[in-house]
Amino acid sequence: MSRVDLHIHSTASDGKLEPADVVREAAEKGLVYIALSDHDTVSGIAPAQEAAKRFPQLKVIPGIEISTDIPQGEVHILGYFIDYKDPEFLAQLEDFKDSRRRRAEQMVAKLDELGVHIEWQRVLELAGTSTLGRPHIAQAMLEKGYIASFKDAFDEYLGHGKPAYVERGKMLPTEAVAMIIKARGLPVLAHPFTIEDPEGLISELKPAGLAGIEVHYKDYSAEEIDQLLGLAKKYNLIATGGSDYHGLEPTKETAIGGAKVPLESAERLIALAKAKNPNLIF
Repeated sequence: MSRVDLHIHSTASDGKLEPADVVREAAEKGLVYIALSDHDTVSGIAPAQEAAKRFPQLKVIPGIEISTDIPQGEVHILGYFIDYKDPEFLAQLEDFKDSRRRRAEQMVAKLDELGVHIEWQRVLELAGTSTLGRPHIAQAMLEKGYIASFKDAFDEYLGHGKPAYVERGKMLPTEAVAMIIKARGLPVLAHPFTIEDPEGLISELKPAGLAGIEVHYKDYSAEEIDQLLGLAKKYNLIATGGSDYHGLEPTKETAIGGAKVPLESAERLIALAKAKNPNLIF
């Protein structure tokens, strides 16, 4: 079990655990650094940091995972040590929230045309106050018995290029990098092997200010990790990592702390954050 996990989701977006429960579970497992990196929202950071006060050995890094698009599909950019109270940053996230709702409504309508009948109101109930997303639609499909697992929902209906998929309001990876930097954060490319040409994108994002790439991710093989470590070294980037834990299918997911992220990953992020913001207290 690693002592570091820099990619965890909570009920603030599409995770199962409340932010405070994420913190408690991480503390019980002996972790010393975690990052709450919910999709397009920072609403879970304050409660997570408040909960962490009960566990002095554990530090919560403020994070986010921003969804972007390129012609070949989706690209996710993680942001660490963002100023999550910055008004301009929060206004942009509010725009994302509105866009997500419109997109989800369109997906539910497409599913209905495909004979998959789920209620929009139920999707909203499942999302609650969290960031509305495809996992909530998948959960509604699962409840009705249309699919056997969350993976089936994406593989058959909701994934990029599938029949119920709807494009998001476009944001480029370079724009997300700039947005994170403007909020005094450190941008990191998430799960690079979901991208067709990882090195091509890394070479484009590095001059824009990319600080790291997610190397020790979830269930990446030793060969994949070695390949990404080579890219991190080549482009002078921090090799981060995390479980990408959501808690929706606990028996199938990598657990919190299960991604074997080196302590050095967090230490290098912290050092760079402090170098860029000498007033940072962490």
